[in-house]
Amino acid sequence: MNIFGIVGVFRSCNGLVFLSRSYWAKNRSRERVVLCLQKSLCFGLYKGGRQIGLARVVTDSSTFAYLGDVYVLEEYQHRGLGKWLVSVVMAHPDLQGLRVWCLLTRDAHELYKQFGFTELKFPARWMEKLDPSK
Repeated sequence: MNIFGIVGVFRSCNGLVFLSRSYWAKNRSRERVVLCLQKSLCFGLYKGGRQIGLARVVTDSSTFAYLGDVYVLEEYQHRGLGKWLVSVVMAHPDLQGLRVWCLLTRDAHELYKQFGFTELKFPARWMEKLDPSK
C-alpha cells in the first residue's frame, strides 16, 4: 500500500540531504537552505517517516504569495504527487483570498497551468535584482 502524507508546518531541517538532488538547492549551502525554509511556510511530503518532497511559500498571508522550491524525489515523480502537493499548498487556510501568486519554474509550466498560473500578464511591471554570488 502506498500511503503518502503532508505535514503543513515544516519544523525540522534534519534529513535535508534529499534536497541536494534538486536543481534549486544543489549549489546552495546547507545553511542557506535551512534559512530559506525557516522563513517560509513549508510543506513536507512523506512516505512513512521518510521525506520525499517539499514545497514552500513566502507570503504576507494577505495579498501576495511566492510558491517556490516544489520538489519530489525522482523515484516518486510522475505519480501525481507533485500535483497533489501543490493542491494541498493552494488549499491551505492561510493562503486563501490572496490577490497575487507567483512562481519561477524551469520545467514544470504544464503542472502549474493546471492551478491557474499563466505567463506574466504585465511583464514590464516586474523587476528583479540578481546576485550571481548567491
